[in-house]
This record gives sequence, structure tokens and C-alpha cells, in this order.
Amino acid sequence: MLMDARTLTPRYSVSPQISVDDVPAIVAAGYKTVICNRPDVEVPPSHQAASLRAAVEAAGLQFEELALTHQTMNAVNVAQQRALYENCPGPVLAYCASGTRCSVVWALAEAETLSADEILATTSEAGYDLEGLRPTLQNLASQR
Repeated sequence: MLMDARTLTPRYSVSPQISVDDVPAIVAAGYKTVICNRPDVEVPPSHQAASLRAAVEAAGLQFEELALTHQTMNAVNVAQQRALYENCPGPVLAYCASGTRCSVVWALAEAETLSADEILATTSEAGYDLEGLRPTLQNLASQR
């Protein structure tokens, strides 16, 4: 069974931690790129990026790694994540511990073009309550 993938856009979905056993379901679901947003220090070796990269690439998909923490959720990494999900073969599945970080980084990137209401409605529909980001999203939108 496929991990709990949640679609934010037709091109970008998020998920809690995946395993090597999930790769056939990821392929079957039509994903073309997997982005790891979870630092290796948070997981055992079996779930670290190198193990997942090997399985994902062996299945013919692209694997990208951008480990994120609250401390590294900065403008440079937000822009890098957006470049990955816009320029890699899609659809894209990004994963972290719960899917929240992948949703937050998407929300921050999309603040360039979408309103806070649109972003928060999208993440809420996917099961992620990011209402606490509203002031940040509004601030980013005011800088457009």
C-alpha cells in the first residue's frame, strides 16, 4: 500500500516518511521524482536518503535530496525546493517525517504567486493545518 501521499497540486504531492517497500507503489502512482526533505539524523539507516535513493533510482525515477529543519527553512532552500518541483520530471512526491515540512516549504514558495487564503485552503484540504504561517505568508505576499 502506498504511503499517505497527499496532493497539493497536480504536480506536487507530500507524504510522511517512505520506505524502500513503498517504491513500487510510488512508481504505480505515476510519480517521476521523489524529493527527500528529511535529514538522515532523524531516521535509521534503512530509511536514510542513500537507501531510498538507490531504490528510487533503480525503479527509474529521479531522486533529489534537500534536508530541511526549522533552522534551514530559509529563502535559499525554499527557492531550491521550488526549482526542484518545477524543473524535475513530474509529478513529484516530497516526503519528510509527517509531510508538514514539505507542505510548509511549498507554502512559502507559493507565497510569490498565491494568496495566503489559497495556500492555507490547499494545505488544509490535504490535512495540514498551517494557519500559524498566515502572517509569514501575508508578509511574503506584500513583498511581491
